[in-house]
Amino acid sequence: MNERFHNALKGIPQATPPVWFMRQAGRYHKHYQALRKKHGFMELCKQPELAAEVALGPLQDFDFDVAILFSDLLFPLEAMGMGLTYDPAPQLAWRLNSTSIRDLKPWKEALPALAFQKDALMATRHVIPKNKSLIGFVGGPWTLFTYAAEGEHKGNLIGAKTNMVLFHRFCETLMPLLEANIQLQLEGGAEIVMLFDTAAGELSPMMFKQDVQKYMLRLADKFPGRLGYYSKGTTPYHLTDIRQNTSFAGFGVDHRFDLPAELKGQARGFLQGNFDQSLLFCAPEEFQARLVDYLKPFQLLTPEQRRGWVCGLGHGVLPATPEDNVRHFVRYVREVFK
Repeated sequence: MNERFHNALKGIPQATPPVWFMRQAGRYHKHYQALRKKHGFMELCKQPELAAEVALGPLQDFDFDVAILFSDLLFPLEAMGMGLTYDPAPQLAWRLNSTSIRDLKPWKEALPALAFQKDALMATRHVIPKNKSLIGFVGGPWTLFTYAAEGEHKGNLIGAKTNMVLFHRFCETLMPLLEANIQLQLEGGAEIVMLFDTAAGELSPMMFKQDVQKYMLRLADKFPGRLGYYSKGTTPYHLTDIRQNTSFAGFGVDHRFDLPAELKGQARGFLQGNFDQSLLFCAPEEFQARLVDYLKPFQLLTPEQRRGWVCGLGHGVLPATPEDNVRHFVRYVREVFK
């Protein structure tokens, strides 16, 4: 385990925060691009040695503190029988509705199709340095539902939002599978598993609390201290109850949050974030100025006040992001917080 990441998980004050980015192994990276020329995306995910090689690349090139399982959120949908292709965007074979929901495979029948993630984590742990941490991830139930019902998780989501009865029926099958999937990843060597809920911000705080958050709380209580939660585009009002749940290991927030202020009020666990990923496209001088401005409020905090901070982006690394800026980000954060 990485010492800095371990300290962040345990709330131990430290001078230098750990650094990891969502989507740090992906399309922006020459290492990934070279592998992608030889292998299909699903091959990279499902062949454990290849998934490990993709995950290792960013640690070698940028010296991140944490490796992340190289996989995709949508594989539970494929496991449940919905089919899945990438060309290059994900496409399901059919959409979820009140009739087709009967065609979902029961979770025990679906689970073997996710065993490759455990194998990929074991292979990744084998190749990454011992002083680096390893985490897994799964998609949040609402985010997976929006894909299943709409084929994407952005836009108005009218079909998904106006059929919450179908969402709850879907969760009857999905939740046992997610629980088993998380267990597989923990058995494979993941120190924590992140619950990525990238469509959560499309809901109002009221709908989120009424219909969605109970499933995240159920997962956190099932795996106390082993799950982190990240939701894109949500506000503090969405997350009031979730942030108070002591079963979560911690939370990620995007660039819409005042993270230094959040850290002051964080009683426990980690907080991951939250530099605006779009600013990684700035020219070098402007990028440096933006980075200096971003880090200044954190420098005003004591190590005690910064405890739990996992330095990263507001969301994931975007395609075509300049590698030099990624490299400089990691180096400069460590230089500032020696």
